[in-house]
Amino acid sequence: MSNDDVQGIAAAQLKSIVERIERLEEEKKAIADDIKDVYGEAKANGFDTKVLRTIIRLRKQDASEREEQDAILDLYKAALGMV
Repeated sequence: MSNDDVQGIAAAQLKSIVERIERLEEEKKAIADDIKDVYGEAKANGFDTKVLRTIIRLRKQDASEREEQDAILDLYKAALGMV
């Protein structure tokens, strides 16, 4: 295999990778737009989108991680006289 053949293969691989990333970026943008629309729908129906975002974040965590965060939050609130 000649050097030109190797460079041609590498260039083809690079082009394929770049095109795949571009397609995925387009899909990511479309999904982000869909999520924004759902939050807009929720807001139009009277739901607090800030709280919804917090709930979504919390649901991604496992139970022990949530418990640890809650304990730290309670500790900080107590230290600041907020409880």
